[in-house]
Amino acid sequence: MSMENITLIGMPGVGKSTVGVILAKVLGYEFVDSDLLIQKSENLLLREIIARDGQDGFLKIENRVNASIETEKSVIATGGSVVYCAEAMEHLRKIGKVVYLKLEYEELKKRLGNLRGRGVVLRDGQTLKDLYDERTPLYEKYADIVVDEKNLDVEGTLQKILENIAE
Repeated sequence: MSMENITLIGMPGVGKSTVGVILAKVLGYEFVDSDLLIQKSENLLLREIIARDGQDGFLKIENRVNASIETEKSVIATGGSVVYCAEAMEHLRKIGKVVYLKLEYEELKKRLGNLRGRGVVLRDGQTLKDLYDERTPLYEKYADIVVDEKNLDVEGTLQKILENIAE
């Protein structure tokens, strides 16, 4: 396998950061959390940025930050909304493999609990199911590799990613 990056995409709650940190350790890669890069660039928490700039303003920042990630041999965990940022997604595909961590809606709902606390932004009248249905085709469109997490724990997900990137 070439020494390129691995970018994890998927809904909030699928374990992008959790899996990402362990994957980076196993591969001897750096770990990059793009949400933290966004917070650092603005000196605010994600929810404060959204409160200040609204969802569209936040997406502009998310796009800019992700499109300017310059790294190698890194596992990059992204925010769930990065798939709305075409420029960022093209960049992430250019600098490595994009892995979609897929989870069925019912399972995701169980994992997520309090959405607002997790910084999940729903538009007025939008449900988690609406968001899931809206984003799923985007995740599938940008993914080089899809890992279905059905019945998998962190260890199982990790194993599946490693098998896929070795091919």
